[in-house]
Amino acid sequence: MKYSIIAIGDELLIGQVTDTNSGWIARHLTPCGWDVDTVQVVPDDAGHITRAIDRAMEHTDVVLMTGGLGPTKDDITKPTLCRYFGGEMVLNSEVERNVREVMERRHLKLNEYTRLQAMVPSSCRVIQNEVGTAPLMWFERDGKVLVSMPGVPFELQAMMERAVIPQLLACFNDGEDIEFRTFVVTGIIESALAMQLDSFERDLPHGIHLAYLPEGGIIRLRLTGSSTDARQINADMERLSRQLHDILGNHIIADGDKRLPEILGERLRQLGLTLSTAESCTGGNIARQITSIAGSSDYFKGAVVCYANEVKISLLGVDEQDVIAHGVVSEPVVRQMVAGVCRALDTDCAIATSGIAGPGGGTPTKPVGTVWIAAKCGDRVVAQVKHLPGDRDRVITRATLEGQLLLLSLLNELD
Repeated sequence: MKYSIIAIGDELLIGQVTDTNSGWIARHLTPCGWDVDTVQVVPDDAGHITRAIDRAMEHTDVVLMTGGLGPTKDDITKPTLCRYFGGEMVLNSEVERNVREVMERRHLKLNEYTRLQAMVPSSCRVIQNEVGTAPLMWFERDGKVLVSMPGVPFELQAMMERAVIPQLLACFNDGEDIEFRTFVVTGIIESALAMQLDSFERDLPHGIHLAYLPEGGIIRLRLTGSSTDARQINADMERLSRQLHDILGNHIIADGDKRLPEILGERLRQLGLTLSTAESCTGGNIARQITSIAGSSDYFKGAVVCYANEVKISLLGVDEQDVIAHGVVSEPVVRQMVAGVCRALDTDCAIATSGIAGPGGGTPTKPVGTVWIAAKCGDRVVAQVKHLPGDRDRVITRATLEGQLLLLSLLNELD
């Protein structure tokens, strides 16, 4: 099943706001066997919106529209949809009641602009927004469906999961069984991985294909199979999953579409070990990712963001003479940082980073992107230097990932 996405908003076109909704929709509909055909980003302009709908409905039976449903005058999506699908704008009493309840829960005063969120085209079927004031609207024409949804990410995500995806699957059920297997792979570049899996891909049965989804130092392999014979596709997918494990061995660090902090946390919990971080160039980003996982308090004790040299020396016990002799971005310093934070916070394991994220601060021997990373587990400490490309944000992001991977490799050696 193919579908189109239309993201509405001047703020998206000028780069003031990033369109994260389209990616989220694609990630959550792909496991259902649905493929996105096109993504269009258009301004808050009736003509642009109308032409985008025409293009989308020409090629797909489902159009998912986000944004343009706010209470201000520049949000013109509803009247535009009313003209497109016919009918008139009417006050929906159920939506009005929902708007009042939402405002009361938030302890906000209801004004006239917010109340007018309850005005909807008579040609739509309303899906009540359980987490916001802008209603979702379901339109149908000639067997095709357009769903208009709010652009606020947490509202869209909640209502897609609770209502829109279940209703779409019920409306467009083609009888095929779709199965997915995802494998998180590291320690190998994409081209080398593709060469290693060349024979495997050529021998895949009809209806099954393999996708490569690289993200920094991680590659997600997604095996997708579809068939009207549920038992056969399940058997094929199980067999192929075992083959992938046989071929790639330790390059596969997890089964399932899991984030690295989740994989690391599961391993720490499995081993009954605790973790802390000592972060200079990553500025607490490793700790932020680790604590984004629910239940991380089972194994994560805390972090020392030791950005200044005196903090490394006074709190973590880094030898000042080593800083002078080797520089703060060096192996001796990160080894002492990782040992010092384990000692200070009484943890079994730790990750430490010290580097030059840029854009300034680099030297001929230590250019921007140079990051020393250390990981400790018990008495064993490993350290490595990375030369990471990109701007400041990219260096910090990659160093955050590499630190977690380094500790994970240590933990996996405990088997």
